[in-house]
Amino acid sequence: MDLAYIPSPSTGVIELGPIPLRGYAFSILIGVFAAVWIGGRRWVARGGLPGTVADIAVWAVPFGLVGGRLYHIFTTYEPYFGEDGNWVDAFKIWEGGLGIWGAIALGAVGAWIGARRRGVPLPAYADAVAPGIAVAQAIGRWGNWFNQELYGRATDVPWALKIDKGPEPGLYHPTFLYESLWCVGVALLVIWADRRFKLGHGRAFALYVAAYTVGRGWIEYLRIDEANHVLGLRLNVWTSMIVFLGAVAYMIVSSRLRPGREAVVEPAAEEARAAGAADAGRDGEKGSEKDGGPGKDAGATGTAESGDADAPTGSGEPAVSGGGTAAADGPGDGDGTADSGAGTTKKL
Repeated sequence: MDLAYIPSPSTGVIELGPIPLRGYAFSILIGVFAAVWIGGRRWVARGGLPGTVADIAVWAVPFGLVGGRLYHIFTTYEPYFGEDGNWVDAFKIWEGGLGIWGAIALGAVGAWIGARRRGVPLPAYADAVAPGIAVAQAIGRWGNWFNQELYGRATDVPWALKIDKGPEPGLYHPTFLYESLWCVGVALLVIWADRRFKLGHGRAFALYVAAYTVGRGWIEYLRIDEANHVLGLRLNVWTSMIVFLGAVAYMIVSSRLRPGREAVVEPAAEEARAAGAADAGRDGEKGSEKDGGPGKDAGATGTAESGDADAPTGSGEPAVSGGGTAAADGPGDGDGTADSGAGTTKKL
């Protein structure tokens, strides 16, 4: 008797009135929002403007979804275009079937378009969103749990996944959970490495790709779903190895050609900050003038510090210490006005 296992949901759809909420689609959407939120915070911390990541994601996400679906169909075409396949099912994305490699590749094309429209470098944008993409994958993998798909070999480990749909119900390795936890680890690795080594020019994104492919390789080895094989290995294993080598090569070459990190990731943000500093400077100058700064002629006002008056004390004759204006019948320069800057008093 099995005492411990991970149960599978009885249904992958939650009915919200007339609207069906499908677990797979919900997981994908939550993952996208998480990626945009994390990427946005990292982008602003790098000196970019709020909203830039979301604006570029408007291009990247649809491209990524299309690319992920196309990769899945091309590499697993039998259910759609095989002998007993139905091509209409190729459009049923809510039933599962998104290939991460196609999503990243075509999503990068969408991000490139959005980045050009915003005037920001794509490598810097990729570095900012890399951990968020890993978190999005971690969340999105739970869509496979809702659909009871992409599980591994049969097992009796305490964390086995119970599958009650399909041709062979039983307990299997929860590869969706393995990959979800691995992606969380990848996100933490990229965040740590980026802070520690100040990764730039796309190297944080390359680290994400390399780290993910390592986990995907051994997870793919456990899966038992149908897949095309090349030289005895699943196609996605070969893809993982090739992409891993490409990511490592990019990090090495990039670190030599363009060491360090971008000083400016979004020129518009720098212009906004410069304009704000200029406005603050002008406001400060206006405030100084209002508070008695330069611009008023002290001689015209005749104001002097009261402590500067040098009238003798105890003489019994009052002195005028602040006004600087003498009586007309006192000794003066003919116009009855004393020099205000001197602070010298006149006797009445």
